[in-house]
Amino acid sequence: MAEYTLVADKTGELRMDAADKETRYAELMMQIEATLAGEPDLTAAMASVACLLHNGFPYYFWTGFYRRVGPTRLLVGPYQGTLGCLDIDFARGVCGAAATRRETLVVEDVHAFPGHIACDSASASEIVVPVFDARGELIAVLDVDSTIPAAFDEVDQRWLERIVALLAQKEPMPVVWRG
Repeated sequence: MAEYTLVADKTGELRMDAADKETRYAELMMQIEATLAGEPDLTAAMASVACLLHNGFPYYFWTGFYRRVGPTRLLVGPYQGTLGCLDIDFARGVCGAAATRRETLVVEDVHAFPGHIACDSASASEIVVPVFDARGELIAVLDVDSTIPAAFDEVDQRWLERIVALLAQKEPMPVVWRG
């Protein structure tokens, strides 16, 4: 288990250059791997990933997962930030488009994205990364929003794709334990 949680200063300059992002993601990857080691539960893993990422970057405004709960339906999962949309159809928004296409989408200006869902009007840019299980089935998307236009780039995409790949071996566990 990590000895400390990296918490970014969200009061000053929010942008980070590519070199600073690389360093921060490398540090967080070690924390995430240590935190998830030996934890089989998908929800616990998602909650931990959302927390560590959200607190690790100053430009992250909303960080979380939308879990696939039907053929074309996503339901909000563990997240950090303001209130998120509760459910999203694959036909709507950046999350739905990423789920349908099964590929990461980096959106510099969410207000220009056709069909964008404004869960929080403070969001200006977004990255959505599909999450697959060990069989290659889409099980969720990781959604990260920023209040800064064009906050996300290929550095974010590469590292976030590596991070969500850690979830492939996790299993959904029963929500209620019955003894």
